[in-house]
Formats: sequence, C-alpha cells, structure tokens
Amino acid sequence: MALLREGQLIRGTYEVERLLGEGAFAEVYRVRHRFLGRQAMKVFKMAGMTVEEIEQMLEEAVLLSRLGHPNIIRVFDANVTDTSAGMCGFFTMEYVAGGSLDHFWRSHGAQFVPVATAVEIVRQVCRGLAVAHQEKPPIVHRDVKPQNVLVGYDAAGIRVRVSDFGLAKRVNPLTLLASAKGTRAFKPPEVFRDAQSDSRAGDVWAVGTTAYLLLTDRLPYPDLADIASLDGRPFDRPVVPISRINLQADPLLDQIILRALALKPEDRYPTASEFLAALDAWSPRARAGAAHSAVSGGSDSSKSALGAHSPADEEAARHMAAQAVRLAREAGKITEAADLMEEACNRWPGLRDQYEYQLRLWRRGIVM
Repeated sequence: MALLREGQLIRGTYEVERLLGEGAFAEVYRVRHRFLGRQAMKVFKMAGMTVEEIEQMLEEAVLLSRLGHPNIIRVFDANVTDTSAGMCGFFTMEYVAGGSLDHFWRSHGAQFVPVATAVEIVRQVCRGLAVAHQEKPPIVHRDVKPQNVLVGYDAAGIRVRVSDFGLAKRVNPLTLLASAKGTRAFKPPEVFRDAQSDSRAGDVWAVGTTAYLLLTDRLPYPDLADIASLDGRPFDRPVVPISRINLQADPLLDQIILRALALKPEDRYPTASEFLAALDAWSPRARAGAAHSAVSGGSDSSKSALGAHSPADEEAARHMAAQAVRLAREAGKITEAADLMEEACNRWPGLRDQYEYQLRLWRRGIVM
C-alpha cells in the first residue's frame, strides 16, 4: 500500500499528484507546491522519525543543495507527515520530468546511447560528485547508480543531477549491498572485503561502471548482480574493452573508463575531479569501418543488464507526445509540455529521435 494517496494535501502546502517510483527505503511522488509549482517528494518508509532525525539524515544533502551546483539535485524542504504507515519523514526536491538515468538508458531500446551523449552524462555526474569530494571532510555518495542520477533538459541541452546525497551513507552498508540487484553491481571490490571501506575512489568505480553500462549495455562484472557471497571471485575475469563491443568508442576512451574500474583503489582516479579531467581531455575519434558495422550502433542485450523492465506501451507514449504538442501551443503551457514530452520519450524509444530537437527548443521557450 502506498504511503500517500493522489489528491492528499501535505501540511496544507503540497498536493500529491502521483507516485513516481519507490526504492528500498523510500517512495517518490510528484507533488504540486501551493506557490512554487511541481516538485518531487521523497517519503521515507521508516515511520516515527522526528524532525531532528530527518535533519540529521539529510545534513549532507542540504549542504550540497546550498552550494547550488547544477549537477546536484536541489533540496527544498524537510518535515514529517501522516501516511498510511503512520508518521513518516519526507523531503522535497526539484522535479526532473525525464526521470532517472536508468529510464533514459532504457529509452534507447536496442540502440546504444550515442557515445558523445554517454560521455557528456558521465562528465556531468563527475562535476556533481567533485563538489562533494572536495568538501572538508569529503562527502562520499556510496550509492552512485543509474537510479540515483536524474536526466532532463534545460535551455542548454541535456542536464544531469546526482541525487540521494547523504542518504546512502547512513544506511547499513551490508543492507545496501543486498538491497537491489543493481546496487551490488556498482560496488567496488574493496567493499566486498570490508563493508566499511567506501571512499571517493569507490564513487569513481561506481561512475566507471555506469559509464561502461551506458556505452555497452553490459556491466563490466555482470556476476556481481546475482552472487550470494561477497568474495572477490567475480573480479578474476578481465573487463572487455568498450571498443570491442561498441565500435563508436576508441582505445583512449577504453583506457579512461578501465582506469576508473581498476581493481585496486590506489590505481583508480582518486576523486571525481581527476576522472572528469581525463574525460574533458578526450574527444570523439572516428574509427575506420565503424560506420558500416551493425555492432557500432546496436546492442544485442536490449537493456537487460539491470534486469527486466516493465514493458513500454507505445500507444500510451505516443498519446502523451501528442498531448504535449497540443499543450505547447497554449499560452503559458510550454514548460508543462516539455515535462510531458520528456516522460513520453523515456517510455518509448522511437519518440526520442522524433521529438528530442523539438523538446530542446521548448526548453528554450521556442515553439515551432
């Protein structure tokens, strides 16, 4: 049973519109603030939390939101409210219509995410993490994965926000390892030996794993997602270079991502800043024969690396896109239209090629 119901009014300020999704520890809703418009509300499944406990849990997230970095999700409010499970804590943050990187990745269907797009997403993730890693003392995310990265568009194009700062750090690390199929697959080797060994280099590993997934539709160490034990045997098999799977990649990009996936923490980029510097120094290079290879643009895994996904409904997605086009023609509705189109593109792969350019124009306030 969901913690909140559609139409419910929270503290006289937030109206619940719909459930967006849920994880092991919380449910996320789209809500409408009485004065400020749409936001996202994360409600903790743990009942009985006090305001002081919420503030303690969110202290790092609040700190990062005050820095105002464009690649970190902004946190607006934290409080408690009545739910179907009793009194629960919540916080509100900016609403990103496109949803998670997991949705964005899956929305490309049997095609790889374009290499330049994938690298730009990873760059922006690194920019957000770099802010945390440079704090004194450094802030370690501990649970970087596609579900905790939000992808949307603004006037400049694609914009990525890293979410859930400070939340993962306060949960039991062993529970974190076992909480979801995807989470374990993004944990570095040292954590399987010592569950308390999370570090900035561990975050780098998780970003490297995310980059590998975006570029190949595979996990570098796929056995991690399913093993019951926490030993190091899944790491005995070498990682297949990205360019052997996706011919649009090149050996230099292989080197950059494989360093992020070095088995020893001291061999990786020590922080997200160094990983970002390497990515900034890279530029796409055309490879002979790549344009003629079916492997270069298509995936044989159909986005199954993180498990099954609920089937897309093409008819519903196209109806949503058509509704967005109509909304864009109405005065003052262009932002709402862009939000709706982002959702539609993430529901059905074929819509992205058809409407992405139009979506970018809408984010600039241009209707054609």
